[in-house]
Amino acid sequence: MNIPYNKPYISGNELAYIEAAIREGAISGDGSFTHKCQQLLQQRYGFKKCLLTTSCTDALELAALLLGVGPGDEVIVPSYTFVSSANAFILRGATVLFADSSAESPNVDAESIRSLITPNTKVIVVVHYAGIPCDMVAINDIAREYGIYVVEDAAHALDAYYKGTPTGALGTLAAFSFHATKNVIAGEGGMLVINDEQFAARAEVLREKGTNRAAFLRGEIDRYEWVDKGSSFSPSELNAAFLFAQLEQLDHIQKRRLHLWNRYYQGLRMLELGKMAQLPLVHDYETHSAHVFYLVCANADERIALIDHLKSNGIQAVFHYLSLHQSPYYLQQHAPVKLPYTQHYAHCLVRLPLYFELTDEQLDYVVGKVLEFYA
Repeated sequence: MNIPYNKPYISGNELAYIEAAIREGAISGDGSFTHKCQQLLQQRYGFKKCLLTTSCTDALELAALLLGVGPGDEVIVPSYTFVSSANAFILRGATVLFADSSAESPNVDAESIRSLITPNTKVIVVVHYAGIPCDMVAINDIAREYGIYVVEDAAHALDAYYKGTPTGALGTLAAFSFHATKNVIAGEGGMLVINDEQFAARAEVLREKGTNRAAFLRGEIDRYEWVDKGSSFSPSELNAAFLFAQLEQLDHIQKRRLHLWNRYYQGLRMLELGKMAQLPLVHDYETHSAHVFYLVCANADERIALIDHLKSNGIQAVFHYLSLHQSPYYLQQHAPVKLPYTQHYAHCLVRLPLYFELTDEQLDYVVGKVLEFYA
């Protein structure tokens, strides 16, 4: 067999909708498909305002601009995440402080966040790793206590829920990804969710290069002009058309991915029961997005051996992430810090193949080869 780690899913209407967007003529952005995507997601999840962006990275950068992050501010970010979670705030001149993961999960530990708070802390960034929500009650309690904004990096977490509330609606702002590796894709794309209405109008302006173009397109003003700082965060209408075809199939996509995730869990459960490997922890008050299925090996050597074993059997397994607090860029400018659980996941976590077109037979083959390795 040849089983890749990921394969983009095409729902069937992407080309037809792209053709429709071309015929409409408004392909530069904020046309009918952009609005359809935003309205669908607002209605489905109860988000107060959604704005499509060119990427999740851009959504995070827009969030940093919107919150007025700048020199002298401190932003707490998990070390176990993709670099965009930190870069968005470093670009504004802020100092990033890295928090540790928890013992039970790669998600950020609330007490690690608390230990980093100073009078200069302006934002807490949380990352719902693998689409499993963070401990948002504890994190939001800390944020309220100190008057700090919370930004959800929900790149993995579309259609996940925490105590009945969708991820993306749990912080001040949230950023989603529609990158080709995600459950629902635009090729490249993202979205900013604004949950605090005080930021809604200005978010439109910053997203449109600092102009009031969005109000102009709605017919609220007779011309648009430069009214604030900003940048070009709005995606092409062609990307939005592709994304809308995917969003129409969201329930279909999620049903299949959840089936595959659960099949992995049941097939590999004996490894956790036998204390040979750690599997994802999902509490009974959470619903995950089935974005990633991972297992955590005992040590780095075991992970290397497992990945090699799977590769020799035609299976591509990967690891993510490398710890940001151990990155060359960070260590050039900061003294080393100790984040033991982050390091554990960075050295030991393995992601197994998970995509819509993965068959039950292929998944069972992967499970069999993992069990063969541990046997």
